Amino acid sequence: MSTDTPGIDPLEALRAPRDPACDVFLTGPVFLDIIFTGLDSAPVRGTESWARGMGSSPGGVANMATALARLGLHTSLAAAFGDDHYGEYCWDALEQGEGIDLSMSHTVPGWHSPVTVSMAYEGERTMVSHGHEAPAPDAGTGSRAGAAGTGSRAGAAGAGSRAGATGTGTSTGAAAPVFPQCPPRARAAIASLAPGRSEPWVATAARDGALVFGDVGWDETGRWDLDALPDLAHCEAFLPNAEEAMRYTRTDCPRAAAHALAERVPLAVVTLGAEGAYAVDGRTGTAAAVPAIEVEALDPTGAGDVFVAGFVTGTLADWPLADRLAFAGLTAALSVQEFGGSLSAPGWAEIAAWWQLIRTCDRQDPAALERYAFLDDLLPATARAWPLRRAVPTIGFRQ
Repeated sequence: MSTDTPGIDPLEALRAPRDPACDVFLTGPVFLDIIFTGLDSAPVRGTESWARGMGSSPGGVANMATALARLGLHTSLAAAFGDDHYGEYCWDALEQGEGIDLSMSHTVPGWHSPVTVSMAYEGERTMVSHGHEAPAPDAGTGSRAGAAGTGSRAGAAGAGSRAGATGTGTSTGAAAPVFPQCPPRARAAIASLAPGRSEPWVATAARDGALVFGDVGWDETGRWDLDALPDLAHCEAFLPNAEEAMRYTRTDCPRAAAHALAERVPLAVVTLGAEGAYAVDGRTGTAAAVPAIEVEALDPTGAGDVFVAGFVTGTLADWPLADRLAFAGLTAALSVQEFGGSLSAPGWAEIAAWWQLIRTCDRQDPAALERYAFLDDLLPATARAWPLRRAVPTIGFRQ
């Protein structure tokens, strides 16, 4: 976790001696993201475009892992890392910079890191990616192995244990069980669902008591069949966007889609973009809607991951449904004001600074401020001045 983040543990009041050491487990491919911002339009064929801003950071599943860690959750990530400077940078940024547990991750000798170049303009982004699937971890090496990746970007899946790294739990006897069958015991897990694919670790995590939060991407098959998502049966919550939700439920309204999804999962959360989010608790029938916070967006990369991280945090802290939605929307809104997926994920320092600032602004709607009053019980009385910046323009300066 970043050193400028106040020591806030959102689960402090709930922790008990026998609880799992891991709050959230996730797996997937880690990319090196190179983000260009400040483009007035899309690049034109045959020309060179200059961007006014640039950032580099771990991307892919690292966006979600970083967002979770910055919100004070003990986060464990299983991923494959390239045996190159990019991979070394991503590993150090996540483990040393963010405090993420990488004991189930591994470096693949001779395999280069997947890379994505993201260009943000006109409120959206365009990405170009390159990568190759990571080889499966070798169970016979005796090191604790990680998972085949489940992230949303195809072509660079894979995870496992990083050979030679501190805390990898190397064995001197029989080979350790190969992940993904053996995820760590955790309060929650985040699974990327895909049509026709079942990840054995998801059922294991749910059976061991983890609340599984299901994320989903665009269905390239065009079927949009919930029955084709076998791991949905193990999910506590399902979090599609409005278009995905309507296609999966054959409805023409995101709210109707959320209610239909709540018949399949205990908790359905549908993100509505600029209109906020809507959620339905299938157990109680409770529904909640929270409008989006209007901000000037610099780069939307990773905003969906940050939203999920905020919602997971509120759920594990046992907040009311509307507070969870509001918090998730707030963290996502703060993230789009900076460039880069993991670079822009807000921590408690950013949240506290925003809350301090927004209450001093003239012409604020008291009813709108009341929606975030629950932050008073979480945040310190004073905070650093807004805005705060985390992003850096390059992979790393020499000491």
